[in-house]
Amino acid sequence: MAALILWLGGYAVLCAVRPFAPCRKCGGVGEIERFGKPKMCPRCLGDKLRLRVGRRMHNAWRRTRTAGTRPTPERTNR
Repeated sequence: MAALILWLGGYAVLCAVRPFAPCRKCGGVGEIERFGKPKMCPRCLGDKLRLRVGRRMHNAWRRTRTAGTRPTPERTNR
């Protein structure tokens, strides 16, 4: 159980420090070979990077939380 918590903590830090990872389909090259010809990678569209799953989940949680909370009223000094 401690190993799982340690691994999740490490992955959370990794997602915060380096939110992007090399594309899995092209291996971070940006191109794949189709029928002997190089083509742009359809998954990363030649960007060579992808957003990590943990960072994607964090962004979705933050977006949902922001949409579901009321904005704090601004104080005016009179």
